[in-house]
Amino acid sequence: MEKNWYIQQTDDALTTALQAALKVNRTLCGILVQRGIDDFEKAKAFFRPQLADLHDPWLMKDMDKAVKRVLEAINGGEKILVFGDYDVDGTTSVASMYQYLHAIYDQLDFYIPHRYREGYGISKAGIDFAHENGFTLIISLDCGIKSVELIQYAKELGIDFVICDHHLPGAELPAAVAILNPKQADCPYPYKELCGCGVGLKLMMALSRQLQLPDESYLRYLDLAATAIAADIVPITGENRIIAFHGLKKVNENPCAGIKALMQLAGAGKYMHITNLVFMIAPRVNAAGRMDDARKAVQLFIETDEKQALLYAEMLHSDNADRREADSTITEEALALIEADPLNGNRKTTVVFKEHWHKGVVGIVASRLIEKYYRPTIVLTRSGDYVAGSARSVAGFNLYEAIYECREHLLGYGGHFAAAGMTLLPENVAAFAMAFENAVTSQITDDLLVPQLLIDAEIQFAEITPSFYNIITQMEPFGPQNMRPVFIAKRVTDTGFSKIVKDQHIRFVLKQGKHTLTGIGFNMAAKFALLQQSAPVDIAFTIDENDWNGEKSLQLKIIDLRASN
Repeated sequence: MEKNWYIQQTDDALTTALQAALKVNRTLCGILVQRGIDDFEKAKAFFRPQLADLHDPWLMKDMDKAVKRVLEAINGGEKILVFGDYDVDGTTSVASMYQYLHAIYDQLDFYIPHRYREGYGISKAGIDFAHENGFTLIISLDCGIKSVELIQYAKELGIDFVICDHHLPGAELPAAVAILNPKQADCPYPYKELCGCGVGLKLMMALSRQLQLPDESYLRYLDLAATAIAADIVPITGENRIIAFHGLKKVNENPCAGIKALMQLAGAGKYMHITNLVFMIAPRVNAAGRMDDARKAVQLFIETDEKQALLYAEMLHSDNADRREADSTITEEALALIEADPLNGNRKTTVVFKEHWHKGVVGIVASRLIEKYYRPTIVLTRSGDYVAGSARSVAGFNLYEAIYECREHLLGYGGHFAAAGMTLLPENVAAFAMAFENAVTSQITDDLLVPQLLIDAEIQFAEITPSFYNIITQMEPFGPQNMRPVFIAKRVTDTGFSKIVKDQHIRFVLKQGKHTLTGIGFNMAAKFALLQQSAPVDIAFTIDENDWNGEKSLQLKIIDLRASN
């Protein structure tokens, strides 16, 4: 698929000043300036994240109320229920908080709602479970900020809520004893982008200070917090960067038994990067909720016996294998449906529906379809008497607004700018698909239907040295707002040694002036003809390290190439 290349601009004056302060490569200084790191002190904080720089938890609105209510429950012998969502952020949040409290108190349990029987967030079934079993305090993690009616219901049953959430609040707030959420308009907490597990960590931090417990009482869960940050795609800036940096350190040096078991089953290498958490650990945790019951993900994370942890990990590993099989099968069937549609070439949306598709993977399939047909996509399946589905957007297009325009055909819907879900009656599928196509067509611009490749900077092959790469590695962990730098090298030529490998990929051997570099381009075989023309090409790439038979060398990971102007 062709992409629009966009090379980001840099402030020359700030770049010059930063280079004078840091005395490192100018291209890298320009990238740092783009990311808001424009003086020595900011660079020091960026490259050397310190736990001491975590903000005071008491700055968060309602923290005093939250700590007071939790300690009242502990001192009064009340039963506490730790409640969280079924995804990675929710299950790691619950595992952390449950273990933290269990170390000082034993009248507690945890609860994860079933994805299909109860749905997202606070559930009536969960509140009823708490009431029937004598729980009088629920600590909710990664959910609760919009559960106004359900939390009122709990209050009427004599159950208090302490909410730890990071989603945007609605116009009305729930009647909780305390709401910890930096995104509240009147919350003075300096950093607004914590994930649910991060907000829970701040509550543990405040409790430890109140109880005069050592910092290790909450820092021992940094590996879980880093996993949540990686999976929830929150910005890797500020506190998230500090937590992710030190959490990854713990993953690599002394992970909990659950993460260690998942690493073993996933065949993890010697060193775990944040991308390994995203692509190895997170899918296995999410698969528990997608294919079965996410409660066992929490059981994995709180297990201290390595043999028992491995048994739980094998369950998640099996769920993930089932998820991958369903994902692959449904994607193939969906692509066949699209390709058989005579009007497909004129559409600006994709809406596909089969009754037998597994509800747990339709969102993943929607993302897969966007890789092939870059346009807003909805995948629908049967769910009892209704049809349910997941929607995914393309960059820059407000999917939620388009679905809102089609609300007359829906029983329910929810979501945000980039992703959404909906339910509808089977007889309304065709009308909804047409309404969605019309809504998107009226709102989207042609440029949004072409994927954009953001490039950080132009670079010369001569600059790509081990010391240059060493600085890039110190920019880790990478993620939103701190992505691995993407470079462009212009007017490079093939040496004649580039070749197609395994029918789909290109092994590049390229030169620019006197300098030759190798690289790999996955699923780029269709562009091999460009190299064979012996004309200069521009390449977009990241820089990686290849470890072959104990020999390390720098290589380019090619993202795209095009003929030079």
